[in-house]
Amino acid sequence: MLKVADWREQWKAKIKTAAQALRAIRPGDHIYLSDGSSTPLGLVQSMCGDDIPLGDNEVIHLMTLGAAPYTDPKFAGRVRHNALFIGANVRDAIAEGRADYTPVFLSEIPALIESRRIPVDIALVSVSEPNAHGFCSLGTHVSLSPAAIAASRMVVAEVNPRMPRTNGPYRLHVDQIDALVEISHELPEAAQHKDKPETGAIAQFIAELVPDGATLQLGIGSIPDAVLHALVNHRDLGIHSEMFSDGVVDLVERGVITCKRKNINAGKIVAGFVIGTRRVYDFVDNNPFVELHPIDYVNDPFLIARHNNMMAINTCLEIDLTGQVCSDSIGTSFYSGIGGQVDFIRGAARSRGGKAILALPSTAMGGIASRIVPRLSDGAGVVTTRGDVHYVVTEYGIADLHGRTVRERAMALISIAHPKFRPWLLAEAKRLRFTYADQIEPPVRVPLYPRQLELRTTMRDERPLLIRPVRATDEDLLRDMFYRLSSETIYERFLASKRYLPHSRLQQFCTIDYDQMMGLLATTEVEGQERVVGWAMYVMDRATGFAEAAFLVDDAFQGQGIGTQLMRRLTEVAESRGVKGFTALVLGNNIRMLRVFEKCGYPVEATQREDTLSLKIKFEGAAHRDWSAVTRPSPTPMLM
Repeated sequence: MLKVADWREQWKAKIKTAAQALRAIRPGDHIYLSDGSSTPLGLVQSMCGDDIPLGDNEVIHLMTLGAAPYTDPKFAGRVRHNALFIGANVRDAIAEGRADYTPVFLSEIPALIESRRIPVDIALVSVSEPNAHGFCSLGTHVSLSPAAIAASRMVVAEVNPRMPRTNGPYRLHVDQIDALVEISHELPEAAQHKDKPETGAIAQFIAELVPDGATLQLGIGSIPDAVLHALVNHRDLGIHSEMFSDGVVDLVERGVITCKRKNINAGKIVAGFVIGTRRVYDFVDNNPFVELHPIDYVNDPFLIARHNNMMAINTCLEIDLTGQVCSDSIGTSFYSGIGGQVDFIRGAARSRGGKAILALPSTAMGGIASRIVPRLSDGAGVVTTRGDVHYVVTEYGIADLHGRTVRERAMALISIAHPKFRPWLLAEAKRLRFTYADQIEPPVRVPLYPRQLELRTTMRDERPLLIRPVRATDEDLLRDMFYRLSSETIYERFLASKRYLPHSRLQQFCTIDYDQMMGLLATTEVEGQERVVGWAMYVMDRATGFAEAAFLVDDAFQGQGIGTQLMRRLTEVAESRGVKGFTALVLGNNIRMLRVFEKCGYPVEATQREDTLSLKIKFEGAAHRDWSAVTRPSPTPMLM
């Protein structure tokens, strides 16, 4: 080990001005820049000065913050940038053909650098001041720098006293640095995003998918920030993420993020880099709770998969009705990069209890374009394949696509698209033969799924039960229940023997407006999958103000009070929507169903019609009832 005096002498001998250090750049050299908040801004500015003889050089990096003067048209022919992830400061140069973009999984870049498939000759990195033993930290961005440093001929380090010293396995000793340039400047910051109504709604849906004790991966942007805000009531969350920002600090201070239940790197926040404001930079400074690792460790899909309950939460730009995801371009215009999206989606998908989640607002361009489309825009690239997609979330709900047919995927995605685009999407899905040709069109007044009507309760034996409004995508769940029913139960419900229930009939139970027609499902989880165990529906007669009601309970779950709970809930919903009462036809010997109607809380009038009873229930005397749990849905937007 070097003596203290030795490294300090080396330090002094290696201190140079930026110009002196950068004159070592040779024509044809490939120059690596550390990225993000660790961009060596002083070195970048000096590199583009008149006294640095750049010639046929390549500048390589992930997204950097601050100016990128080497992409100025005046450097054309002398410097060409290669973006491994596109930031705002280089986007125009790439769009105009003055810079390159390399689409690549983030986890694979270090190996490409090592093999010189992506060559690096000079590494310009930003580091913290050395500790007592002569070791510098790579600060806020470890990321690709260890691989670039190992592969380069020369390492030039910008030593910034404002750079935090972060913990982790990688340290850069003075004897690994060829030239030291002492430059003090504030670290570039990424502004925090303000919540928007749609991002807040998306975040709430995602929060429902995240269990206590889960380990999170989040990116940067308004949706990840909103998700963190929505997790304030969770417990013992962990972080294993390509990056994190200020929102993580909030949850650490609230005691929500503890990393106690992580089975890999337990008790530690693990990331490749941090981007945010000075608050998060100060948070990671000498903080033993945080470790920054090289990106080929953090983003290794096999390591990610070893985490239990790994939640990968990523955003995208566009998704087609089959589940193909574009995240790096808008048509033929490259916008960002592949990054670590696929690394974490594949890792989380293989994690025990893990979930791979993609989130996007339903519209773009101020609401005039749908982000859910029949097919991707011309030139749009597929970053995440339809085979990799699991959960897709918009402000209108959650679509679980994994293991689903193209028809099921199309219907699920249409159901979470912006309502004004749903008829168009369904028409295109029919044209492309993704759905049934006779699939019913959405109601003229497109409904929003009324989440406020969801009710979590239990069966008599304490098994969990969710009573929720039916969705257009529930057709297959209802079909499965039908074929589990006994012939007696089918006859009692339909007043006729039925061997099968075709799509043309089933879809009528699922295509409703949540007002004149209302359907409720009682569902529970069986072997990890949602199962419908009960169904209730009413159809309003506008002339009389009464609604015809019907109920059905899975044979295997009868006697659990499901029918009674469905009846009471359907009654509450109906009365809150101005329904005067129910009518129903019930077989006279169907004692169980008659008892369900009797428990609605109102008098039941029965008229004998051969072997059936015609029931009429008037909703009267409701003043003593508490309807606070049942609210009318907010007005739904009309079709455009």
